[in-house]
Amino acid sequence: MVDFLTVLLASPKGEFPGDSTFSNLLTRIPRLLIRFTENYIPSSFSIACILTLLTFVFALILTGHGLSYCIQEWAAGFWKLLDFGMQMSLMLVTGYMVAVSPLVSRVLSFIAGLVRSPRQCVAAMAAASMIFAWVHWGVGLIGSAIFLRYLVQRHPSVDYRVMVATAYFGLGTTWHAGLSASAPLLSATPGHFLEDQIGLIPLTQTIFSPFNLGLSVIAIITLTGVGVLLHPVREEDRLKIPAEVLRKVGTVQTIKTPLRRTVASWIDYSYGINLLIGIFGFIWLTRLVTTFRFEEISINTVNFFFLMAAILLHPHPASLIKAAEGGVRFIHGIVIQFPLYAGIYGVIQGTGLSEIIGQWFVAAADQRTFPLVVYWYSGVINYFVPSGGSKWAIEAPYLISAARELGVSNATMLLSYAWGDMMTNLLQPFWCIPLLAMAKIEFRQILGYEIIVFLVYATLCSLAFLFLPYLSF
Repeated sequence: MVDFLTVLLASPKGEFPGDSTFSNLLTRIPRLLIRFTENYIPSSFSIACILTLLTFVFALILTGHGLSYCIQEWAAGFWKLLDFGMQMSLMLVTGYMVAVSPLVSRVLSFIAGLVRSPRQCVAAMAAASMIFAWVHWGVGLIGSAIFLRYLVQRHPSVDYRVMVATAYFGLGTTWHAGLSASAPLLSATPGHFLEDQIGLIPLTQTIFSPFNLGLSVIAIITLTGVGVLLHPVREEDRLKIPAEVLRKVGTVQTIKTPLRRTVASWIDYSYGINLLIGIFGFIWLTRLVTTFRFEEISINTVNFFFLMAAILLHPHPASLIKAAEGGVRFIHGIVIQFPLYAGIYGVIQGTGLSEIIGQWFVAAADQRTFPLVVYWYSGVINYFVPSGGSKWAIEAPYLISAARELGVSNATMLLSYAWGDMMTNLLQPFWCIPLLAMAKIEFRQILGYEIIVFLVYATLCSLAFLFLPYLSF
């Protein structure tokens, strides 16, 4: 049954077997989602502008404040996410630099060599994607594409659609529960823009809580199994990638040492500087860990760690800078959009709109159902605003208000937001674009698989937020 569904939902040419009503319904779902996204979801910048205008409309109608006052609050909030924007930019760039470093590439190649069959390929790809993303979402995105190449090179008979689909699992299932989780890390960082309202929430209550760690492990194990089941048994049902295309998948540009050696080139192409700076950084990190100052771990600590790791992993400064140039290509959205989302936050908070929307959540949920409601609300909004960090600026004011009213802890509310925020990434191609570009494949060719995984994952998490006893209220 599963093998039939994989062919049914993910034919690369859009031609599906069978003519039953049930089959026809299933084949239409991916097409409708792709058509909806292409026809009705504009660019992320346009979405930010539209949300800004909608926020003005709601504030004018619901709060009684005039347009001049709303504009004043919008402008006052415009730059409140500058620190956060820089932190998110570094998060992406440092993760990219680590993922494309020569040593990481060699390690991934070695691990790929241990895999013995196509189904083991799928299991390795799914597990690696989710583990990479839990460690760092930038590593999860770029490292998965590189690992994909090594695995498919060794097992060309594996179904390429399933491999790319599983390479995207991490961004849709584990990243916002891991070490680079935007909202939990921000809430643990001194001076963050919500500190006056929620204070500092230590990571022991969010990322390192028993509930979060347990659900992360369960999700990785479950979805690795689902990924294996999605792989077609019959070889004739598999999509195999041509050799000439595979050579371009997940490639990383290497830096050649100049033939003419000068003092400048000796410095730029020697490991000495990288080694010294990296050692200094890890001395500080080691002291932080060995003195058990875990309450000091924040988004800045994580960025510091990955920057030092990138410095140590690259053979010389020239290699590091080249990797940074590659990572910087992906941060333009953060730079342009974060001020707009900060402005939206200013309007929501400054006009009292946060309290009004918060009361809607109070009316729709109680103390027990609030985490589940937030989980699904965050997931739905994420489909239209696929940015866990900037979206938090929009939702945080009224979610905090509702949680306070219902007596739900801020840590519980944060986890509900974070897990919901990433689930609809499985259905949204926005964060998959870098992977698709490196994998040379279209999103429509993997969406069928992502729908199946989404249904399993959303059911699992919904049950977790409804029934697991580890959430503290």
